[in-house]
Amino acid sequence: MVQYSTYRLDASFAALSDPTRRGVLEQLGRSDASITELADRFHMTLTGMRKHVGVLEHAGFVTTEKVGRVRTCRLGLRRLEEEAAWIESYRQLWAARFDALDRVVEALKSRGEDR
Repeated sequence: MVQYSTYRLDASFAALSDPTRRGVLEQLGRSDASITELADRFHMTLTGMRKHVGVLEHAGFVTTEKVGRVRTCRLGLRRLEEEAAWIESYRQLWAARFDALDRVVEALKSRGEDR
């Protein structure tokens, strides 16, 4: 099985687990925004939004730049290939298990029809 960086996966899934942070990523996908603009958009305090942005920044999904008193956020360069590969490995595992279950059910059905 492919080896994944536990630290990176943990940071990614922790960042993506919160609906506000997913919303911030969607918003930044449309355009860069300041912390203040994001806080207003999501009806929260500056402190709360700073914490959310910090989690996203820690995971590499967002970068920030401070110019004067304004901290602007933009999508980071990090992509989700490793996370997608991790999910795909489990999708394949479960698909194989369901295929095996289908074979068992079909075998039981054909035994019942033979009687």
